[in-house]
Amino acid sequence: MFYEPRKGDHGLAHDPFKALVVPRPIGWISSLSADGAVNLAPYSFFNAFQARPHLVGFASDGRKDSVVFVEETREFVCNLVTEDLWRSMSATSAPLPRGDSEMAHAALEAAPSRLVRPPRVARAAAALECRWTETIHLRDADGRPSEAYLVCGEVVGIFVDDRFIAGGRVDTAAMRVMSRLGYQDYGVVERALTLTRPAGGGDAAAPSGRPYPPA
Repeated sequence: MFYEPRKGDHGLAHDPFKALVVPRPIGWISSLSADGAVNLAPYSFFNAFQARPHLVGFASDGRKDSVVFVEETREFVCNLVTEDLWRSMSATSAPLPRGDSEMAHAALEAAPSRLVRPPRVARAAAALECRWTETIHLRDADGRPSEAYLVCGEVVGIFVDDRFIAGGRVDTAAMRVMSRLGYQDYGVVERALTLTRPAGGGDAAAPSGRPYPPA
């Protein structure tokens, strides 16, 4: 099949776009407003963009509380969603009034962050403490503004539950990290495959041409 998204002529019950760009990591974003209200919301348009410095970002469909709160206090936390927190993550996507805590709504305990003011989810296997760098109002190919806002930040602190560190590495499969697929579907990381890339190829090479140290 072939279709043009602007025409919506895919002929299926649902647009398959989100079922094709998969799996998408879930940024479970905790933020704090200027007056101290805590917000927690999941975003599947989330990813890491750079390792030097550590840059991440999430895209919001509209200027929701997460976007506004991050811009007010210039900080946020990306909590990792694992299988044991899957339903709690879903509960935090409820459209609550501004100022109502999604953590309380989902019966989640908060834990203080080390370097930023927004708390992390206490049961999260890992969390990235971030300082806001910019918000980009995304545009289409014709230059027209979309409804999406990309919020970017530098990771200044990383928490990892010691249970998932083995042999000097993080055991991602043991965490059973959740990702978003298409429609109402999710995936879980259950195993990892190792593949050594050619030296100097892709993002395995530093700008100088020297290989990066092992991850």
